[in-house]
Amino acid sequence: MRQGRFVPRWFQDYRKDYLPGDITAALVVTLLLVPQGLAYAALAGLPPQLGLYASLLPLVAYGLLGSSPVLSVGPVAVISLMVASALSGVGPPGSPEHIAGAIGLALISGVFLILFGVARLGALAHFLSHPVISGFVTGSALLIIAGQLRPLLGISVQGDTAVTLVVALAERIGEYHGLTASLGLASLAILWFGRQRLSSLLIALGIASHYAFLISKLTPMVVVLAATVATGQFGWQGSVDVVGPLPSGLPTLVVPEFDLELFGTLWLPALAIGLIGFVESVSIAQAFASQSRQKLDNNAELVGLGAANILSGLSGAFPVTGGFSRTAVNAEAGARSPLASLIAAALMACVLLFATGLFESLPMTVLAATIIAAAWSLIDIKSLAHNWRYDRAEGFAQAGTALGVVLAGIEAGIAIGVFLSLATLVWRASRPHMAIVGRVPGTEHFRNIKHYDVETSPQVLIIRIDENLFFGNAEAVEDFVRKAMDQSAGVRHLVLVMSSVSSIDATALEMLDLLNSDLSQRDIGFHLAEVKGPVIAQLRHDNFHKRLHGDIFLSTFEASSSLS
Repeated sequence: MRQGRFVPRWFQDYRKDYLPGDITAALVVTLLLVPQGLAYAALAGLPPQLGLYASLLPLVAYGLLGSSPVLSVGPVAVISLMVASALSGVGPPGSPEHIAGAIGLALISGVFLILFGVARLGALAHFLSHPVISGFVTGSALLIIAGQLRPLLGISVQGDTAVTLVVALAERIGEYHGLTASLGLASLAILWFGRQRLSSLLIALGIASHYAFLISKLTPMVVVLAATVATGQFGWQGSVDVVGPLPSGLPTLVVPEFDLELFGTLWLPALAIGLIGFVESVSIAQAFASQSRQKLDNNAELVGLGAANILSGLSGAFPVTGGFSRTAVNAEAGARSPLASLIAAALMACVLLFATGLFESLPMTVLAATIIAAAWSLIDIKSLAHNWRYDRAEGFAQAGTALGVVLAGIEAGIAIGVFLSLATLVWRASRPHMAIVGRVPGTEHFRNIKHYDVETSPQVLIIRIDENLFFGNAEAVEDFVRKAMDQSAGVRHLVLVMSSVSSIDATALEMLDLLNSDLSQRDIGFHLAEVKGPVIAQLRHDNFHKRLHGDIFLSTFEASSSLS
Protein backbone atom coordinates (compact mmCIF):
# COMPACT_ATOMS: atom_id res chain seq x y z
CA MET A 1 0.00 0.00 0.00
CA ARG A 2 1.35 3.37 -0.97
CA GLN A 3 2.32 5.42 2.08
CA GLY A 4 -0.22 8.10 2.92
CA ARG A 5 -2.84 6.77 0.50
CA PHE A 6 -5.63 6.95 3.08
CA VAL A 7 -4.09 9.70 5.18
CA PRO A 8 -5.18 13.33 4.57
CA ARG A 9 -2.51 15.58 3.10
CA TRP A 10 -2.84 18.05 5.96
CA PHE A 11 -2.00 15.28 8.43
CA GLN A 12 1.16 14.34 6.54
CA ASP A 13 2.24 18.00 6.56
CA TYR A 14 1.20 18.65 10.16
CA ARG A 15 3.62 20.55 12.43
CA LYS A 16 3.80 20.35 16.20
CA ASP A 17 3.55 24.11 16.59
CA TYR A 18 0.03 23.94 15.10
CA LEU A 19 -1.28 21.91 18.06
CA PRO A 20 -1.80 24.66 20.69
CA GLY A 21 -3.85 26.76 18.27
CA ASP A 22 -5.90 23.78 17.13
CA ILE A 23 -6.70 22.76 20.73
CA THR A 24 -7.71 26.29 21.70
CA ALA A 25 -9.89 26.68 18.62
CA ALA A 26 -11.56 23.32 19.25
CA LEU A 27 -12.46 24.29 22.81
CA VAL A 28 -13.92 27.64 21.79
CA VAL A 29 -15.86 26.20 18.84
CA THR A 30 -17.35 23.48 21.05
CA LEU A 31 -18.62 26.13 23.46
CA LEU A 32 -20.28 27.80 20.48
CA LEU A 33 -21.57 24.56 18.94
CA VAL A 34 -23.59 23.52 21.99
CA PRO A 35 -26.07 26.45 22.07
CA GLN A 36 -26.20 26.58 18.27
CA GLY A 37 -26.86 22.85 17.99
CA LEU A 38 -29.70 22.99 20.52
CA ALA A 39 -31.20 26.11 18.94
CA TYR A 40 -31.03 25.02 15.30
CA ALA A 41 -32.51 21.61 16.06
CA ALA A 42 -35.46 23.41 17.65
CA LEU A 43 -35.68 25.65 14.56
CA ALA A 44 -35.89 22.54 12.36
CA GLY A 45 -38.70 21.18 14.54
CA LEU A 46 -36.53 18.39 15.91
CA PRO A 47 -35.55 17.23 19.43
CA PRO A 48 -32.70 19.46 20.73
CA GLN A 49 -30.22 16.60 21.18
CA LEU A 50 -30.21 16.03 17.41
CA GLY A 51 -28.43 19.37 17.07
CA LEU A 52 -25.64 17.98 19.23
CA TYR A 53 -25.56 14.75 17.20
CA ALA A 54 -25.24 16.86 14.03
CA SER A 55 -22.19 18.51 15.61
CA LEU A 56 -20.23 15.29 16.16
CA LEU A 57 -19.51 12.92 13.27
CA PRO A 58 -19.97 15.58 10.54
CA LEU A 59 -16.95 17.40 12.03
CA VAL A 60 -14.90 14.24 11.64
CA ALA A 61 -16.05 13.61 8.07
CA TYR A 62 -15.28 17.10 6.87
CA GLY A 63 -12.01 17.24 8.79
CA LEU A 64 -10.78 14.15 6.95
CA LEU A 65 -12.15 14.92 3.47
CA GLY A 66 -12.61 18.70 3.15
CA SER A 67 -10.02 21.14 1.86
CA SER A 68 -10.41 24.13 4.20
CA PRO A 69 -8.24 24.12 7.34
CA VAL A 70 -10.65 26.35 9.29
CA LEU A 71 -14.20 25.72 8.02
CA SER A 72 -16.42 24.53 10.89
CA VAL A 73 -19.26 22.27 9.79
CA GLY A 74 -22.47 21.76 11.72
CA PRO A 75 -26.08 22.98 11.98
CA VAL A 76 -26.81 26.46 10.58
CA ALA A 77 -29.92 28.60 10.75
CA VAL A 78 -30.85 28.78 7.05
CA ILE A 79 -30.45 25.04 6.42
CA SER A 80 -32.44 24.26 9.58
CA LEU A 81 -35.24 26.51 8.32
CA MET A 82 -35.15 24.72 4.95
CA VAL A 83 -35.43 21.39 6.77
CA ALA A 84 -38.47 22.61 8.71
CA SER A 85 -40.06 23.88 5.50
CA ALA A 86 -39.36 20.67 3.56
CA LEU A 87 -40.87 18.55 6.38
CA SER A 88 -43.93 20.71 6.99
CA GLY A 89 -46.14 17.94 5.63
CA VAL A 90 -44.18 15.00 7.05
CA GLY A 91 -45.66 14.40 10.50
CA PRO A 92 -45.84 16.94 13.33
CA PRO A 93 -42.56 18.50 14.56
CA GLY A 94 -40.59 16.12 16.74
CA SER A 95 -42.57 13.07 15.66
CA PRO A 96 -40.82 9.88 14.43
CA GLU A 97 -41.99 10.67 10.90
CA HIS A 98 -40.52 14.17 11.10
CA ILE A 99 -37.22 12.82 12.41
CA ALA A 100 -37.14 10.15 9.69
CA GLY A 101 -37.69 12.89 7.11
CA ALA A 102 -34.80 14.93 8.50
CA ILE A 103 -32.54 11.88 8.35
CA GLY A 104 -33.64 11.31 4.77
CA LEU A 105 -32.84 14.90 3.82
CA ALA A 106 -29.35 14.58 5.27
CA LEU A 107 -28.65 11.27 3.52
CA ILE A 108 -30.07 12.27 0.14
CA SER A 109 -28.35 15.66 0.08
CA GLY A 110 -25.09 13.97 1.12
CA VAL A 111 -25.33 11.45 -1.71
CA PHE A 112 -26.04 14.23 -4.21
CA LEU A 113 -23.01 16.22 -3.04
CA ILE A 114 -20.67 13.23 -3.17
CA LEU A 115 -21.86 12.32 -6.67
CA PHE A 116 -21.28 15.91 -7.78
CA GLY A 117 -17.81 15.84 -6.22
CA VAL A 118 -16.88 12.55 -7.90
CA ALA A 119 -18.11 14.00 -11.20
CA ARG A 120 -15.92 17.06 -10.49
CA LEU A 121 -18.78 19.53 -10.65
CA GLY A 122 -17.21 21.99 -8.24
CA ALA A 123 -18.27 24.81 -10.54
CA LEU A 124 -21.75 24.38 -9.02
CA ALA A 125 -20.46 26.77 -6.38
CA HIS A 126 -21.17 29.51 -8.92
CA PHE A 127 -24.57 28.33 -10.15
CA LEU A 128 -26.28 31.18 -8.32
CA SER A 129 -24.95 34.72 -8.18
CA HIS A 130 -23.83 36.07 -4.82
CA PRO A 131 -26.56 38.74 -4.75
CA VAL A 132 -29.24 36.06 -5.23
CA ILE A 133 -27.73 33.92 -2.45
CA SER A 134 -27.55 37.01 -0.25
CA GLY A 135 -31.18 37.79 -1.00
CA PHE A 136 -32.19 34.24 -0.17
CA VAL A 137 -30.28 34.32 3.13
CA THR A 138 -31.73 37.73 4.03
CA GLY A 139 -35.27 36.60 3.29
CA SER A 140 -34.71 33.38 5.24
CA ALA A 141 -33.34 35.35 8.18
CA LEU A 142 -36.46 37.53 8.25
CA LEU A 143 -38.62 34.40 8.08
CA ILE A 144 -36.62 32.83 10.92
CA ILE A 145 -37.03 35.93 13.10
CA ALA A 146 -40.77 36.08 12.45
CA GLY A 147 -41.15 32.41 13.35
CA GLN A 148 -39.11 32.66 16.55
CA LEU A 149 -41.12 35.56 17.94
CA ARG A 150 -43.71 33.00 19.03
CA PRO A 151 -41.54 31.05 21.49
CA LEU A 152 -39.68 34.25 22.41
CA LEU A 153 -42.87 35.90 23.70
CA GLY A 154 -44.81 32.78 24.64
CA ILE A 155 -47.60 33.41 22.11
CA SER A 156 -49.17 30.52 20.21
CA VAL A 157 -50.03 31.54 16.63
CA GLN A 158 -49.89 29.92 13.20
CA GLY A 159 -48.67 31.23 9.84
CA ASP A 160 -46.95 29.96 6.72
CA THR A 161 -45.09 33.12 5.74
CA ALA A 162 -43.33 35.92 7.57
CA VAL A 163 -46.18 38.31 6.80
CA THR A 164 -48.94 36.03 8.14
CA LEU A 165 -46.88 35.26 11.23
CA VAL A 166 -46.24 38.91 12.03
CA VAL A 167 -49.89 39.82 11.44
CA ALA A 168 -51.07 36.98 13.69
CA LEU A 169 -48.59 38.00 16.39
CA ALA A 170 -49.68 41.63 16.21
CA GLU A 171 -53.30 40.61 16.66
CA ARG A 172 -52.50 38.59 19.81
CA ILE A 173 -49.58 40.58 21.21
CA GLY A 174 -51.52 41.19 24.43
CA GLU A 175 -51.44 37.45 25.16
CA TYR A 176 -47.69 37.32 25.71
CA HIS A 177 -46.45 35.30 28.70
CA GLY A 178 -44.75 37.65 31.13
CA LEU A 179 -41.93 35.45 32.43
CA THR A 180 -41.26 33.88 29.04
CA ALA A 181 -41.12 37.26 27.30
CA SER A 182 -38.94 38.77 30.04
CA LEU A 183 -36.40 35.94 29.84
CA GLY A 184 -36.40 35.96 26.06
CA LEU A 185 -36.08 39.71 25.60
CA ALA A 186 -33.42 39.98 28.31
CA SER A 187 -31.45 37.20 26.63
CA LEU A 188 -31.86 38.88 23.25
CA ALA A 189 -30.60 42.19 24.65
CA ILE A 190 -27.53 40.52 26.14
CA LEU A 191 -26.83 38.64 22.91
CA TRP A 192 -27.15 41.88 20.94
CA PHE A 193 -24.75 43.60 23.32
CA GLY A 194 -22.33 40.68 23.01
CA ARG A 195 -22.38 40.88 19.21
CA GLN A 196 -22.35 44.64 18.79
CA ARG A 197 -20.67 46.26 21.78
CA LEU A 198 -18.87 43.82 24.06
CA SER A 199 -15.75 43.46 21.95
CA SER A 200 -15.25 47.25 21.75
CA LEU A 201 -15.86 47.59 25.48
CA LEU A 202 -13.32 44.91 26.32
CA ILE A 203 -10.74 46.51 24.04
CA ALA A 204 -11.37 49.86 25.74
CA LEU A 205 -10.72 48.15 29.07
CA GLY A 206 -7.30 47.06 27.84
CA ILE A 207 -8.01 43.50 26.66
CA ALA A 208 -6.27 42.51 23.43
CA SER A 209 -8.56 42.59 20.40
CA HIS A 210 -7.93 38.90 19.71
CA TYR A 211 -9.25 37.84 23.11
CA ALA A 212 -12.01 40.44 23.07
CA PHE A 213 -13.35 38.95 19.84
CA LEU A 214 -13.35 35.41 21.23
CA ILE A 215 -15.01 36.43 24.50
CA SER A 216 -17.77 38.28 22.65
CA LYS A 217 -18.44 35.22 20.48
CA LEU A 218 -18.95 33.09 23.58
CA THR A 219 -21.85 35.25 24.77
CA PRO A 220 -24.47 32.68 23.58
CA MET A 221 -22.94 29.96 25.76
CA VAL A 222 -22.84 32.30 28.77
CA VAL A 223 -26.49 33.27 28.22
CA VAL A 224 -27.56 29.62 27.86
CA LEU A 225 -25.77 28.54 31.05
CA ALA A 226 -26.96 31.56 33.05
CA ALA A 227 -30.59 31.08 31.97
CA THR A 228 -30.42 27.37 32.74
CA VAL A 229 -29.01 27.97 36.22
CA ALA A 230 -31.53 30.74 36.94
CA THR A 231 -34.45 28.59 35.82
CA GLY A 232 -33.38 25.72 38.03
CA GLN A 233 -32.54 27.97 40.96
CA PHE A 234 -35.87 29.84 40.96
CA GLY A 235 -38.04 26.89 39.94
CA TRP A 236 -39.30 28.38 36.69
CA GLN A 237 -39.54 25.00 34.97
CA GLY A 238 -43.28 24.85 35.59
CA SER A 239 -43.87 28.35 34.27
CA VAL A 240 -41.86 28.42 31.04
CA ASP A 241 -41.23 25.85 28.33
CA VAL A 242 -37.83 24.22 28.79
CA VAL A 243 -35.74 21.83 26.73
CA GLY A 244 -36.44 18.97 29.12
CA PRO A 245 -34.43 15.79 29.64
CA LEU A 246 -31.76 15.15 27.03
CA PRO A 247 -30.53 11.59 26.50
CA SER A 248 -26.91 11.15 27.47
CA GLY A 249 -24.48 9.10 25.45
CA LEU A 250 -23.25 9.02 21.90
CA PRO A 251 -25.76 8.79 19.05
CA THR A 252 -26.72 5.31 17.88
CA LEU A 253 -26.03 4.83 14.20
CA VAL A 254 -29.20 4.29 12.22
CA VAL A 255 -29.63 2.80 8.75
CA PRO A 256 -33.15 3.78 7.68
CA GLU A 257 -35.10 1.58 5.30
CA PHE A 258 -35.47 2.94 1.78
CA ASP A 259 -38.93 4.43 1.39
CA LEU A 260 -39.67 5.18 -2.26
CA GLU A 261 -42.62 7.42 -1.42
CA LEU A 262 -40.59 9.44 1.07
CA PHE A 263 -37.70 9.69 -1.40
CA GLY A 264 -40.09 11.05 -4.03
CA THR A 265 -41.18 13.71 -1.55
CA LEU A 266 -37.72 14.70 -0.32
CA TRP A 267 -35.28 14.42 -3.22
CA LEU A 268 -35.93 17.89 -4.63
CA PRO A 269 -35.74 19.78 -1.29
CA ALA A 270 -32.70 17.64 -0.40
CA LEU A 271 -31.02 18.73 -3.62
CA ALA A 272 -31.82 22.37 -2.86
CA ILE A 273 -30.53 22.01 0.71
CA GLY A 274 -27.32 20.40 -0.51
CA LEU A 275 -26.64 23.01 -3.20
CA ILE A 276 -27.53 26.03 -1.06
CA GLY A 277 -25.42 24.65 1.78
CA PHE A 278 -22.52 23.98 -0.60
CA VAL A 279 -22.62 27.45 -2.15
CA GLU A 280 -22.73 29.15 1.24
CA SER A 281 -20.04 26.89 2.69
CA VAL A 282 -17.67 27.41 -0.23
CA SER A 283 -18.22 31.18 -0.06
CA ILE A 284 -17.24 31.14 3.62
CA ALA A 285 -14.26 28.83 3.06
CA GLN A 286 -12.99 30.89 0.11
CA ALA A 287 -13.20 34.10 2.14
CA PHE A 288 -10.90 32.66 4.82
CA ALA A 289 -8.68 30.85 2.30
CA SER A 290 -8.00 34.12 0.49
CA GLN A 291 -6.90 35.74 3.76
CA SER A 292 -4.25 33.07 4.31
CA ARG A 293 -3.47 32.57 0.58
CA GLN A 294 -4.54 28.94 0.68
CA LYS A 295 -6.04 27.00 -2.20
CA LEU A 296 -9.54 25.60 -1.91
CA ASP A 297 -10.64 22.51 -3.86
CA ASN A 298 -14.34 22.81 -4.67
CA ASN A 299 -14.61 19.14 -5.60
CA ALA A 300 -13.09 18.10 -2.27
CA GLU A 301 -15.56 20.46 -0.60
CA LEU A 302 -18.43 18.63 -2.29
CA VAL A 303 -17.13 15.27 -1.09
CA GLY A 304 -16.36 16.52 2.42
CA LEU A 305 -19.77 18.17 2.88
CA GLY A 306 -21.49 15.17 1.32
CA ALA A 307 -19.78 12.79 3.75
CA ALA A 308 -20.62 15.15 6.64
CA ASN A 309 -24.30 15.05 5.71
CA ILE A 310 -24.34 11.28 5.29
CA LEU A 311 -22.78 10.78 8.72
CA SER A 312 -25.21 13.30 10.19
CA GLY A 313 -28.07 11.26 8.77
CA LEU A 314 -26.59 8.00 10.02
CA SER A 315 -26.34 9.66 13.45
CA GLY A 316 -30.09 10.26 13.35
CA ALA A 317 -29.66 14.00 12.76
CA PHE A 318 -30.32 16.52 9.98
CA PRO A 319 -28.40 18.32 7.18
CA VAL A 320 -25.33 20.40 8.01
CA THR A 321 -22.98 22.80 6.29
CA GLY A 322 -20.26 25.32 7.07
CA GLY A 323 -21.20 28.13 9.47
CA PHE A 324 -19.76 31.63 9.23
CA SER A 325 -19.70 32.50 12.94
CA ARG A 326 -18.13 29.18 13.94
CA THR A 327 -15.57 29.40 11.14
CA ALA A 328 -14.67 32.97 12.14
CA VAL A 329 -14.22 31.88 15.76
CA ASN A 330 -12.24 28.81 14.67
CA ALA A 331 -9.84 30.95 12.63
CA GLU A 332 -9.55 33.69 15.24
CA ALA A 333 -8.90 31.17 18.02
CA GLY A 334 -5.85 29.88 16.17
CA ALA A 335 -6.98 26.85 14.13
CA ARG A 336 -4.22 25.87 11.73
CA SER A 337 -5.58 22.59 10.39
CA PRO A 338 -8.67 20.33 10.32
CA LEU A 339 -7.34 18.70 13.47
CA ALA A 340 -9.21 21.48 15.30
CA SER A 341 -12.49 20.02 13.98
CA LEU A 342 -11.48 16.51 15.04
CA ILE A 343 -10.67 17.71 18.56
CA ALA A 344 -13.96 19.64 18.66
CA ALA A 345 -15.76 16.42 17.78
CA ALA A 346 -14.03 14.65 20.67
CA LEU A 347 -15.06 17.45 23.04
CA MET A 348 -18.63 17.28 21.74
CA ALA A 349 -18.60 13.54 22.49
CA CYS A 350 -17.64 14.41 26.07
CA VAL A 351 -20.58 16.83 26.27
CA LEU A 352 -22.94 14.10 25.06
CA LEU A 353 -21.53 11.56 27.50
CA PHE A 354 -21.30 13.67 30.62
CA ALA A 355 -22.95 17.10 30.33
CA THR A 356 -26.39 16.86 28.68
CA GLY A 357 -28.03 17.13 32.10
CA LEU A 358 -26.80 20.72 32.33
CA PHE A 359 -29.28 21.85 29.69
CA GLU A 360 -32.52 20.22 30.87
CA SER A 361 -33.76 23.46 32.44
CA LEU A 362 -32.82 25.65 29.47
CA PRO A 363 -35.87 27.80 28.54
CA MET A 364 -37.01 27.52 24.93
CA THR A 365 -37.40 31.31 24.85
CA VAL A 366 -33.63 31.60 25.33
CA LEU A 367 -33.05 29.29 22.37
CA ALA A 368 -35.43 31.50 20.37
CA ALA A 369 -33.37 34.56 21.37
CA THR A 370 -30.20 32.74 20.29
CA ILE A 371 -31.73 31.98 16.89
CA ILE A 372 -33.02 35.53 16.41
CA ALA A 373 -29.63 37.02 17.27
CA ALA A 374 -27.90 34.72 14.79
CA ALA A 375 -30.49 35.35 12.08
CA TRP A 376 -30.31 39.12 12.55
CA SER A 377 -26.63 39.04 11.61
CA LEU A 378 -27.57 37.35 8.31
CA ILE A 379 -29.67 40.29 7.10
CA ASP A 380 -27.55 42.10 4.53
CA ILE A 381 -29.20 45.42 3.68
CA LYS A 382 -25.83 47.03 2.96
CA SER A 383 -25.14 44.55 0.15
CA LEU A 384 -28.61 45.14 -1.30
CA ALA A 385 -28.11 48.91 -1.32
CA HIS A 386 -24.69 48.55 -2.94
CA ASN A 387 -25.88 46.16 -5.64
CA TRP A 388 -28.92 48.31 -6.35
CA ARG A 389 -26.63 51.29 -7.01
CA TYR A 390 -23.93 49.35 -8.86
CA ASP A 391 -26.01 46.97 -10.97
CA ARG A 392 -29.77 47.46 -10.97
CA ALA A 393 -30.41 44.01 -12.45
CA GLU A 394 -28.44 42.26 -9.69
CA GLY A 395 -30.08 44.46 -7.06
CA PHE A 396 -33.52 43.59 -8.41
CA ALA A 397 -32.67 39.86 -8.36
CA GLN A 398 -31.44 40.15 -4.77
CA ALA A 399 -34.49 42.08 -3.57
CA GLY A 400 -36.87 39.81 -5.51
CA THR A 401 -35.39 36.67 -3.97
CA ALA A 402 -35.61 38.09 -0.45
CA LEU A 403 -39.21 39.20 -0.96
CA GLY A 404 -40.07 35.82 -2.46
CA VAL A 405 -38.89 34.03 0.67
CA VAL A 406 -40.65 36.49 2.99
CA LEU A 407 -43.96 36.56 1.11
CA ALA A 408 -44.21 33.03 -0.28
CA GLY A 409 -41.84 30.82 1.74
CA ILE A 410 -38.60 28.90 1.25
CA GLU A 411 -39.53 26.79 -1.79
CA ALA A 412 -40.94 29.74 -3.70
CA GLY A 413 -37.92 31.85 -2.70
CA ILE A 414 -35.52 29.26 -4.12
CA ALA A 415 -37.52 29.04 -7.35
CA ILE A 416 -37.64 32.82 -7.66
CA GLY A 417 -33.89 33.07 -6.99
CA VAL A 418 -33.05 30.52 -9.70
CA PHE A 419 -35.45 32.21 -12.13
CA LEU A 420 -34.06 35.68 -11.45
CA SER A 421 -30.46 34.42 -11.85
CA LEU A 422 -31.29 32.95 -15.24
CA ALA A 423 -33.43 35.92 -16.21
CA THR A 424 -30.61 38.34 -15.37
CA LEU A 425 -28.19 36.28 -17.47
CA VAL A 426 -30.58 36.17 -20.43
CA TRP A 427 -31.46 39.85 -20.09
CA ARG A 428 -27.81 40.86 -20.20
CA ALA A 429 -26.95 38.52 -23.06
CA SER A 430 -29.92 39.78 -25.08
CA ARG A 431 -28.63 43.36 -24.76
CA PRO A 432 -25.01 43.08 -25.85
CA HIS A 433 -22.72 46.04 -25.56
CA MET A 434 -21.80 47.39 -28.99
CA ALA A 435 -19.87 50.48 -29.95
CA ILE A 436 -18.85 52.43 -33.02
CA VAL A 437 -15.07 52.74 -32.73
CA GLY A 438 -12.35 54.90 -34.19
CA ARG A 439 -8.55 54.92 -34.13
CA VAL A 440 -6.73 56.64 -31.28
CA PRO A 441 -4.42 59.12 -33.07
CA GLY A 442 -0.87 57.88 -33.50
CA THR A 443 -1.69 54.33 -32.40
CA GLU A 444 -3.17 51.08 -33.69
CA HIS A 445 -5.79 51.06 -30.92
CA PHE A 446 -9.51 51.55 -31.53
CA ARG A 447 -11.89 52.90 -28.91
CA ASN A 448 -15.55 53.93 -28.50
CA ILE A 449 -16.20 57.25 -30.27
CA LYS A 450 -18.43 58.31 -27.35
CA HIS A 451 -15.65 58.10 -24.78
CA TYR A 452 -12.42 58.90 -26.68
CA ASP A 453 -11.12 61.51 -29.08
CA VAL A 454 -10.57 59.24 -32.08
CA GLU A 455 -10.15 59.39 -35.85
CA THR A 456 -12.84 57.93 -38.11
CA SER A 457 -13.20 57.53 -41.87
CA PRO A 458 -16.42 58.71 -43.56
CA GLN A 459 -16.25 55.67 -45.85
CA VAL A 460 -15.62 53.00 -43.18
CA LEU A 461 -17.97 52.23 -40.29
CA ILE A 462 -16.33 50.06 -37.63
CA ILE A 463 -18.55 48.44 -34.97
CA ARG A 464 -17.23 46.35 -32.09
CA ILE A 465 -19.49 43.62 -30.67
CA ASP A 466 -18.74 42.71 -27.04
CA GLU A 467 -20.80 39.53 -26.67
CA ASN A 468 -21.20 36.07 -28.17
CA LEU A 469 -23.80 36.03 -30.94
CA PHE A 470 -26.82 33.80 -30.36
CA PHE A 471 -30.56 33.72 -30.94
CA GLY A 472 -31.24 35.90 -27.89
CA ASN A 473 -29.27 38.92 -29.13
CA ALA A 474 -29.16 38.48 -32.91
CA GLU A 475 -32.03 40.90 -33.47
CA ALA A 476 -30.50 43.52 -31.15
CA VAL A 477 -27.19 43.33 -33.03
CA GLU A 478 -28.93 43.64 -36.39
CA ASP A 479 -30.98 46.64 -35.22
CA PHE A 480 -27.86 48.41 -33.91
CA VAL A 481 -25.94 47.83 -37.13
CA ARG A 482 -28.80 48.96 -39.37
CA LYS A 483 -29.41 52.07 -37.29
CA ALA A 484 -25.70 52.96 -37.38
CA MET A 485 -25.65 52.46 -41.15
CA ASP A 486 -28.71 54.68 -41.65
CA GLN A 487 -27.03 57.44 -39.63
CA SER A 488 -23.75 57.21 -41.56
CA ALA A 489 -24.24 58.61 -45.04
CA GLY A 490 -21.53 57.80 -47.58
CA VAL A 491 -20.29 54.63 -45.85
CA ARG A 492 -18.86 52.14 -48.34
CA HIS A 493 -17.56 49.52 -45.90
CA LEU A 494 -18.88 47.98 -42.68
CA VAL A 495 -16.41 46.25 -40.36
CA LEU A 496 -17.57 44.15 -37.41
CA VAL A 497 -14.84 43.75 -34.78
CA MET A 498 -15.33 40.24 -33.31
CA SER A 499 -12.56 40.19 -30.67
CA SER A 500 -15.08 39.43 -27.90
CA VAL A 501 -17.13 36.90 -29.87
CA SER A 502 -16.35 33.29 -28.97
CA SER A 503 -19.33 31.61 -30.66
CA ILE A 504 -22.02 32.24 -33.25
CA ASP A 505 -25.15 30.09 -33.25
CA ALA A 506 -27.34 29.25 -36.26
CA THR A 507 -29.80 32.12 -35.68
CA ALA A 508 -26.99 34.67 -35.43
CA LEU A 509 -25.39 33.24 -38.57
CA GLU A 510 -28.68 33.74 -40.44
CA MET A 511 -28.65 37.35 -39.26
CA LEU A 512 -25.11 37.84 -40.59
CA ASP A 513 -26.13 36.24 -43.88
CA LEU A 514 -29.09 38.61 -44.17
CA LEU A 515 -26.87 41.62 -43.45
CA ASN A 516 -24.35 40.38 -45.96
CA SER A 517 -27.02 40.01 -48.63
CA ASP A 518 -28.53 43.45 -48.02
CA LEU A 519 -25.15 45.19 -48.01
CA SER A 520 -24.10 43.34 -51.14
CA GLN A 521 -27.19 44.61 -52.99
CA ARG A 522 -26.21 48.14 -51.92
CA ASP A 523 -22.63 47.53 -53.06
CA ILE A 524 -21.32 48.05 -49.51
CA GLY A 525 -18.49 45.84 -48.35
CA PHE A 526 -19.14 43.67 -45.29
CA HIS A 527 -15.97 42.77 -43.39
CA LEU A 528 -14.95 41.03 -40.18
CA ALA A 529 -11.90 41.72 -38.03
CA GLU A 530 -10.13 40.02 -35.11
CA VAL A 531 -12.16 36.83 -35.48
CA LYS A 532 -11.11 34.08 -33.07
CA GLY A 533 -9.91 30.73 -34.37
CA PRO A 534 -12.90 28.65 -33.25
CA VAL A 535 -15.29 31.18 -34.78
CA ILE A 536 -13.39 31.19 -38.08
CA ALA A 537 -13.60 27.40 -38.07
CA GLN A 538 -17.38 27.64 -37.57
CA LEU A 539 -17.76 30.12 -40.42
CA ARG A 540 -15.55 28.16 -42.80
CA HIS A 541 -17.42 24.94 -42.02
CA ASP A 542 -20.57 26.71 -43.26
CA ASN A 543 -18.68 28.39 -46.18
CA PHE A 544 -19.72 31.80 -44.86
CA HIS A 545 -16.30 33.18 -45.77
CA LYS A 546 -17.08 32.39 -49.41
CA ARG A 547 -20.47 34.14 -49.27
CA LEU A 548 -19.06 37.17 -47.44
CA HIS A 549 -19.12 40.34 -49.56
CA GLY A 550 -15.82 41.45 -48.12
CA ASP A 551 -12.75 40.20 -46.25
CA ILE A 552 -11.77 38.82 -42.86
CA PHE A 553 -8.95 40.92 -41.42
CA LEU A 554 -6.45 39.90 -38.77
CA SER A 555 -6.76 43.23 -36.93
CA THR A 556 -8.98 46.28 -36.85
CA PHE A 557 -6.00 48.45 -37.77
CA GLU A 558 -5.37 46.34 -40.86
CA ALA A 559 -9.03 46.62 -41.87
CA SER A 560 -9.06 50.40 -41.34
CA SER A 561 -5.81 50.93 -43.25
CA SER A 562 -6.89 48.77 -46.18
CA LEU A 563 -10.38 50.19 -46.58
CA SER A 564 -9.88 53.91 -45.83
